[in-house]
Amino acid sequence: MTALADPTYSERLWVPWWWLPIGMLAAGLLAAEIHMGAPGVRAWLPYVVLIPVSVWVLTRLGSLRVEVRDGEFRVGEAHIPLKLVARTAQVPAGAKRAALGRQLDPAAFVQHRTWVPTMVLLVLDDPEDPTPYWLVSTRHPERLLAAIADANPGATSS
Repeated sequence: MTALADPTYSERLWVPWWWLPIGMLAAGLLAAEIHMGAPGVRAWLPYVVLIPVSVWVLTRLGSLRVEVRDGEFRVGEAHIPLKLVARTAQVPAGAKRAALGRQLDPAAFVQHRTWVPTMVLLVLDDPEDPTPYWLVSTRHPERLLAAIADANPGATSS
């Protein structure tokens, strides 16, 4: 197994910190609803199960990593060589709804996180792949596009 070089760009799309207390509160209320004053296992099991599950779910939601590394663009488990990226563009918060709505190609690869306001668009030039473009959430689109431009000078930026 070959060791991966340090990433040129890397970010993790964590959920906002204030979602954890809200999630735990919602799980606590649901556990109290299941408990309803009943004795025995129903008195403690809902709390033991539901509160950690809510924390786990919110942690998993924030586990998406966006990276530029070793000549590849990586989003979670998906990756594509940067030499296949023909054009790049930033999708500002105001244009995100249109990009994910009527303008969205059903064959596009999309990794969208609602709590991240901006996205990047990577238009592909690969005749063997039916995916026309990737649309990915990122908090720092300028830095991500700069890292892609450094790794692939052939990609034009819009």
